[in-house]
Amino acid sequence: MDMSGYVYTCSAGETFDSVAREVYGEENHAAELLCANPEYATRSVFTGDEVLYLPSIVVLPQDQAELPVTPPWKE
Repeated sequence: MDMSGYVYTCSAGETFDSVAREVYGEENHAAELLCANPEYATRSVFTGDEVLYLPSIVVLPQDQAELPVTPPWKE
């Protein structure tokens, strides 16, 4: 999914974690979302109507996300 250039308008009570889960499907992308929107870095909960820039994040399909990676020296 490529969300580059898009924005997201927050609702009251949302957090970076909940927005990341809504937009990217996983909460662990909250850090990328926070880095793309440093003006809101001190907010733990949004009051509503904050507009967040959505950075482009590569999201692997679920079946590829947990594949083991073999170190080069073991190949």
